[in-house]
Amino acid sequence: MAGAILLCRVSEGGHRDARDRSSRLRGQDKKPKPSKTTNAYLEFTEALSGGSDIIFFDFNPKELQVTKKANWKSTPAKKGSAPPPEYNGPEAASMTLEMFIDGSEDEGGDGDVSKLVDQLVEACTPTKSSTKNQKPKPPGVKFAWGQKTYLEGYMESVSAKYTLFRKGGKPIRAVCTIALKEFPKEIEGQNPTSGALTTYGSIRAVEGDSLAGIAYREYEDPALWRAIAEVNHIDDPMRLSPGTRLLVPAPTDADQYR
Repeated sequence: MAGAILLCRVSEGGHRDARDRSSRLRGQDKKPKPSKTTNAYLEFTEALSGGSDIIFFDFNPKELQVTKKANWKSTPAKKGSAPPPEYNGPEAASMTLEMFIDGSEDEGGDGDVSKLVDQLVEACTPTKSSTKNQKPKPPGVKFAWGQKTYLEGYMESVSAKYTLFRKGGKPIRAVCTIALKEFPKEIEGQNPTSGALTTYGSIRAVEGDSLAGIAYREYEDPALWRAIAEVNHIDDPMRLSPGTRLLVPAPTDADQYR
């Protein structure tokens, strides 16, 4: 097994002294509203408890650690020198980052940061829709900062360290270490003749959407709904919940479903 670790240090937007930080919570008028242009964020394919499908970093990470591995197989030699290792393809990339959460200066609320931590932990569990379909899988998540998307995949683990409490024991400050794992670039089709479907984007379903309607918007051919169903493992095309994020196969791959 061989691998490479890339450590990205960010010069701006890192953690500062807690006394200089504004509240993590959004009830104060003095704090600018977080936005995708200035804040790092996690965006999920399904809404978490509380109805939110996006979590902003009010304090942008000071560094990101990205790991990418290659899968090599070495075969021992009975005599002489060993043969060169055999390349068996890449492994999924992973990313580790920290999220600083501070509710100590929240004047309008209780400053309890455990609510946000619970949302992050929830993102490590199977979605309700996948559990109903008896195919448990975690919600997809995208980590992005401004115009750059760093990784699209799922939440592998969350570790929370509470560092400040009120007198009653309520946590008002925490540091979360988040581990993300990317989804494979290609998803194997269930139809033996379909080969692999390469995704080139994603969309979010809204009220009244159907797979046929989405296929018409994306490919101008409603008959290609099967390609979208295949790549998203949808068994019942009539049960499409609003807010669900769908992977969209590349048009050249979707054509095989004509």
